[in-house]
Amino acid sequence: MKNSRSLALLVALLFCFAVIGMQAADDKGPAEIVFETKQGNVTYPHAKHVEAVKGDCKVCHDTLFPQERADLNYKKAMHKTSEKDMTSCGSCHRPGGTAFESKGNCAKCHEKKK
Repeated sequence: MKNSRSLALLVALLFCFAVIGMQAADDKGPAEIVFETKQGNVTYPHAKHVEAVKGDCKVCHDTLFPQERADLNYKKAMHKTSEKDMTSCGSCHRPGGTAFESKGNCAKCHEKKK
């Protein structure tokens, strides 16, 4: 009887870990992230970027961006430096990159306050 209870408990625990693991795998982060800037807030469409890389989070995390927004430090030399070094947004959003370049496209990211 003791062995059957232990086996049932083990199966229940394994089931719980499997469910938790599936939920974590499905969590692709927030749909949007808003960065406040003097040039107008930038609403980063995270879900759209996840879709663009076909759900492969490793394309950006942790190679270009840490998982935590607080460590992003997006206010320092965002455009020219990141484009030259192919880091941060400039990894894709640069001349010859896989997405529109930032130069001349300010309004695509920065929303002026009304």
